[in-house]
Order: sequence, then C-alpha cells, then structure tokens
Amino acid sequence: MLKVLTRVFFDPALQKKKGFLRSLLLFKDLKDQELGVLAHALHSRTYHMGETLFMEGDIGRALFILESGKVDLSRRDGSGKERRIYPVEPGGFFGEMALLEQLPRTASAIAAERSHVYLLYRSKLDALLHDHPRIGASIMRHLAELLSARLRQSDAAVSGSLERA
Repeated sequence: MLKVLTRVFFDPALQKKKGFLRSLLLFKDLKDQELGVLAHALHSRTYHMGETLFMEGDIGRALFILESGKVDLSRRDGSGKERRIYPVEPGGFFGEMALLEQLPRTASAIAAERSHVYLLYRSKLDALLHDHPRIGASIMRHLAELLSARLRQSDAAVSGSLERA
C-alpha cells in the first residue's frame, strides 16, 4: 500500500506535469492538489512535424496547451490559400473557444515541429465544474479575462485602422 501511495504522490511525470501547469497564467490560482486533479483531467498527445492538430471548420471540442515544440495557426484567405496567422510557442494555448461553444474552428493548427500538447476537452471541463467547482470556475474566469483582453486588442486595432482611413 505504501508503494502505491508513494507512486501516486511522488510520481515524477505527474510532478513535472503539475510544474508545467503551475507556470501557466491560465492555472495560476490553483493549489497543488487542484493542479493534480487538473493534470489527471488532461489528455496528453505528441504530434509530428507537419501533422494537423485540427482544421479550420472542424467542430472544436478541446483547448490545446503546448508543452513543447511549435504549432502554427493559419487561416484561409479570400482565395482559399492558407496564411499563417500566429505561431504558438511552449506555454501557449489555443482552441479555447471550444470550451465555451461547439462551433467550427476559425483557424487550422499544424505542428511546425515535433510538439507535445495537453488537451482539455469540454466534457472534462464540464466534469471539473460539477465535481471541483473551484477548479472549473478558476479556469473559466481566466478564459474570460483572456478573451476580454483579446477583444480589447481587436477593438483597438479596428479603431486605429478607422482613424488612419
């Protein structure tokens, strides 16, 4: 029994995962035990260079958190050609709108190099909200702050464009 408890509480892979999650602003308010609960809710996946994580138009079901590697987000322009819009570096996350609504993705995500990601599926977030409301509420609050900041940036960019016109 002691071996099982030691393995659970001192599992080096779990400690590493919790340390990574602790470094992210999205999870900054979570306590150590809550990070452990979250770590168990995340799905881990490695993508090879050039592999598609998701395509523009796919229905979103998960938030992606990049632990290592690099992922390029791209969109189709008016002529249908893919245009890179944003590179995601380790510690970055993308696809967060999937946690709020199950609508088509507005961009594609392609691994620019071998990349390791953690996925938080909407169903897992719903379970966290039900079973561990403090964890779920903290994640939702930080997502709302992020989306609010992005909206302000977008509004400022549009206002700047209108002023120059």
